[in-house]
Amino acid sequence: MKPIKEVIIIGAGPIGLAAAARLLEKGIRPTIIEKGDTAGAAMLQWGHVSLFTPWSYMLDEAVVNLLTEHGWPGVDADVTPTGREVVEHYLQPAAKLPELAEHIRYGTEVFGVSKAGVSKHTTQGRDSARFVVHCRNELGSQMLHSDAVIDASGTWSSPNPLGLDGLPVPGELANQQSVYYGIPDILGSQRSDFARKRNLVVGAGHSAMNIALDLLKLQVAEPGTEVIWGMRKNNIDKLLGKGINDKVPARRQLGLAAKKAIENDTLKLVSHLEIKEIIRAGHGLDIRALAGGAPIGMQVDNIIVATGFRPDLEMLRELRLDLDHIVEAPTRLAPLIDPNLHSCGSVRAHGVDELSHDDAHFYIAGMKSYGRAPTFLMLTGYEQVRSIVESLAGNTEAARSSQLRFPGAPKAQQGACCG
Repeated sequence: MKPIKEVIIIGAGPIGLAAAARLLEKGIRPTIIEKGDTAGAAMLQWGHVSLFTPWSYMLDEAVVNLLTEHGWPGVDADVTPTGREVVEHYLQPAAKLPELAEHIRYGTEVFGVSKAGVSKHTTQGRDSARFVVHCRNELGSQMLHSDAVIDASGTWSSPNPLGLDGLPVPGELANQQSVYYGIPDILGSQRSDFARKRNLVVGAGHSAMNIALDLLKLQVAEPGTEVIWGMRKNNIDKLLGKGINDKVPARRQLGLAAKKAIENDTLKLVSHLEIKEIIRAGHGLDIRALAGGAPIGMQVDNIIVATGFRPDLEMLRELRLDLDHIVEAPTRLAPLIDPNLHSCGSVRAHGVDELSHDDAHFYIAGMKSYGRAPTFLMLTGYEQVRSIVESLAGNTEAARSSQLRFPGAPKAQQGACCG
């Protein structure tokens, strides 16, 4: 195999920085392309949210080694940080280290990845062609070449829309000023958007639950604030179940708080909600929907869509990818992360073999590698890039060995799958 000398990493989040640190250990030059103006830019958009896991689950060994060499004071491994704290106390300090700083290009967006001189349908000369990453910044467009590419861009910028069919419902795009995606800062910078308003939260996961509980806190401080939680299914019992909740107690506590609010009628739950149309009605929204198959109407001021995320694959159209057609994760990874079969604490360790595509030396790592599955853990992403980098460095045995360890878990349970 021709030696890998240069690797482009898309995204300066936790996984991107970890990949760069691992590459530097092997003497391989990384170039990190970050759309935002800082490391962890996407995390800052939900920086007010407390994570479910403590610091010990958020740190990569190679990055910590670099930080420690420069006198990093460290963090309390048992404390659970917010997204902003992860950025300010870990990612930004790491990105400012001289070893990493010179390799990061901020304010630069990738809009395409290809092979030099060959399009997707061309086979002759493809394997020997270098990768070309097409990107743009305030100075214009440019093309960067590399021997390998790791896409660690995440999924935050690609939220799922309201439609049960995976597409926006009529009126959703036309009313974006009243439709929010992700986890807005309800108790902080966006408080005035939701205070004394009638708010509908749509989603059946922990993010939706977190949003609904924040709105209930706002309701106490701002009488007149109304909260409706719409689930497209009825997953409250699933959210309280075993699996990840046994390993991450903060998730279970969140579920118990939501269940109590529903039982006390302080949180109105509408299950099996299928929104059909959104119509602007004065300063509010008129929602036409089905609940359990029966027609209903709702009048709200805001809709918060917390229905998960999907990978943005548009920039990868010219590559030969090997993706599962359902989960949109690498084909060999998909069966391990099917959300119908696995909780995130039970997905076994995986690496370069499961993450490889038809175009050799291109990898999707981190949250984006999980496609539409919501079961990603940061430690899993760190193990992914460790394995990828070992493979790029020619260390096949090390690449295929597993070093994933969950803090505090007995060795017999490490990497266990649904056991």
